[in-house]
Amino acid sequence: MSTLTRPDAERGARPPGLRQAPQRPKRGRRQVAEARSYPSWFLFPAFAVLAIFFFVPTILNFVYAFTNWSAFHSGISFAGIDNFVSLLSDGSLLKAVRVTLVYAVLVALFQNLFGFALALFLERDTRLNRVARVLFFVPVLLSPLAVGYIFQALLKPEGALNGILGLFAGGAVTIPWLGDTTWTIVVVALIQSWKWMGLTMLIYLAGLKTMPEDVLEAARIDGASWWRTLTSVRFPLLAPALTFNVATALLGSLNGFDVVQAATAGGPAQTTEVVNIFIYRTFGQGLYAQATTMSLILFLIVVIIAFPVIRYLRKREDVL
Repeated sequence: MSTLTRPDAERGARPPGLRQAPQRPKRGRRQVAEARSYPSWFLFPAFAVLAIFFFVPTILNFVYAFTNWSAFHSGISFAGIDNFVSLLSDGSLLKAVRVTLVYAVLVALFQNLFGFALALFLERDTRLNRVARVLFFVPVLLSPLAVGYIFQALLKPEGALNGILGLFAGGAVTIPWLGDTTWTIVVVALIQSWKWMGLTMLIYLAGLKTMPEDVLEAARIDGASWWRTLTSVRFPLLAPALTFNVATALLGSLNGFDVVQAATAGGPAQTTEVVNIFIYRTFGQGLYAQATTMSLILFLIVVIIAFPVIRYLRKREDVL
């Protein structure tokens, strides 16, 4: 049995059989500086695209809202708050804002109800449920315009839905699903919710699958029923998923355009004319400055309504 002598121990000698860790080659200052500089160079193209297609148009939107830019003027001059005064005094913009708010609330409500119900029904990991999840997610991948035109054809008085109802009723059914001034906004909100409920379902499914089993087991041991476990344990644990789904549904519907434009084009009698359709129609009339003013007002509406709701939901997560 060999032992280390004192001089060897002082020099840091290692016992036989113990390999010394290989030393990494030292890099010079120039190599370190180059390694640190490369990631910043890689970000420049992304920032350039972001500046050209986001920051510059946003700044110009704020600028042109205070001008008289239109197809009826040869030049552009400063107009102050004349665009805001004319839009607010006309009343049509306020009507479009009211329609947009109703539409956004309905979409956020329906989309989360449908998505949460589907997540509960398809929670078990069976082959049939996996196929159903894929089928319910297919509308998310479809074009919103295509979805709007498909439902426009289905919901016509002579469309397929009334034809199917006529088979059961034993006579002709001509319900104007998209022609009623009271309920058309609800129908359009259901179409928008149908398109995106598959994504909402997946978010809720992810939340249900990642719940701690010990908490659910404790609820079962305490004798909690399925409904009591759902309302008192599982639903509070889904607070992050609820925040994401409500935020995306609210922001998406406040900026909604394509589904509504394809299904109703703002009709009947402008009862489904959301702000973006109003902007589209105004810009098509050559009133460019008023259209940018409306988009600025829509931006302020989103900031005033959506962000406080998101902040409240985030605080609810901390409490739960």
